[in-house]
Amino acid sequence: MDAATQLSLTATEVVAAIRSGALGAQEHVRTLLAHAHRHADLAALIHVDEADALAAAARIDRSIAAGEPLPALAGLPILVKDNINTRGRPTTGGTPALRHACPTTTAPTLQALLDAGAIVLAKTNLHELAFGITSTNLAPFAGPVRNPYDRTRIPGGSSGGTAAAVAARIATCGLGTDTGGSTRVPAALCGIVGLRPSVGDGGAQRRYHDPGAVVPISRTRDTVGPMGRTVADVALLDAVVTGTEPARPVPLAGLRLGMPPSFQAGMAREVAEVMGRACARLAQAGVELVEVEIPGLFELDAKVSFQVALHEPIEDIPAYLAASGIEGIGLAEVAAQVASPDVQGAFSAILVDAFGGDYAEAMTVHRPAMQALYAQWFAANRIDAMLFPTTIAAAVTIDAGRGSGTMRIDGGPELDTFTTFIRNTGPASNAGLPGLSIPAGMTAGGLPVGLEIDGPLGSDRRLLGIGLSIEAVLGTLPPPA
Repeated sequence: MDAATQLSLTATEVVAAIRSGALGAQEHVRTLLAHAHRHADLAALIHVDEADALAAAARIDRSIAAGEPLPALAGLPILVKDNINTRGRPTTGGTPALRHACPTTTAPTLQALLDAGAIVLAKTNLHELAFGITSTNLAPFAGPVRNPYDRTRIPGGSSGGTAAAVAARIATCGLGTDTGGSTRVPAALCGIVGLRPSVGDGGAQRRYHDPGAVVPISRTRDTVGPMGRTVADVALLDAVVTGTEPARPVPLAGLRLGMPPSFQAGMAREVAEVMGRACARLAQAGVELVEVEIPGLFELDAKVSFQVALHEPIEDIPAYLAASGIEGIGLAEVAAQVASPDVQGAFSAILVDAFGGDYAEAMTVHRPAMQALYAQWFAANRIDAMLFPTTIAAAVTIDAGRGSGTMRIDGGPELDTFTTFIRNTGPASNAGLPGLSIPAGMTAGGLPVGLEIDGPLGSDRRLLGIGLSIEAVLGTLPPPA
């Protein structure tokens, strides 16, 4: 199979081609490695272990030649965000203090994919320590990740390396992590699909379980999430991780999707145009678009977001280092070596526990109130999922001086880049709900725009089914030029 055909395949197509013998696992890994070298300027990858990837592919090829039974993902190359533990290999978190840290554990979510025959092609770049949404990493060994649709612009973050590499066809799919939008924001800005699974109470309600195996921000909010070029690819990874059958399309006729006006407010004109076209096509397909506010949500979100995310690292980072067998490094050492100015600012607040006095109330009063508000809104309005623009602006220019600074929408007032891009993705994160970002279309200037659907707690499989049907109507985006 020629290289161009290979690069056009989705994950499900790669698995089928390898299983049928139409494509060799080693052949495909070599094609992707060559493509990765051609796109090294994206800075999407931190660590590529070509020997290990080819050795794993060779084992798959031998199994096929011997007629042995094959696991679900046999021979599928995947990308893994470099804050997700891979035992015996560096897991850097994109930060200098952990550059040579080799954990003694592999994250269970990743291990499930490896057990199913997936092959780690590379560890991907990220916003330093996942504390940001631009992936403008200023650590000297990482560098700013670039958007493959316009290399002067951000890919979103913090899982920007996985998103940029998937969009650039370096691999079909991979893993990111999401605390406040870190799979969904880069999925939107790079024109791919990103899932934030349910977290809920963090126990039995959590869909993916990776305790102590991911460089953390917040035990309450963090989760690993799959990313891919299609909803079917994301659903395939999700099914393997959860040990279930992949989601199937949910009929759109009669589906009620709620659209709170507060989530639509402030959109850039070009985003509004793309969303308008997408919604019109969904309405033509039989979707009932219901404009109904969810009053007080953003006010509650403001009482939970930083209060949790800038307090829990005080305990969670040392706990991660201990659980991963990483010795001789503590929270102070990690903070002291942070290279990106915006992340330095976050750690300044963490080290003095600036939000410690608000943490208990955020967790015992405001977060439960958010969860109750969402549940009541879905039930009272008979809403199957909430629909909104993942981000209210398309990708902005890279700020190589600070990592994340300010921006303007349509020439308006100066806005904080971080809070602008997570405005719509943050609330469901704080409430522990699932969310799925899907390509909605492209701006006139050729930049991707993402459409997000959020569902009630535990509705992940149905959300993926809705996503499959939405994607069938809206289609996928063309590859970057």
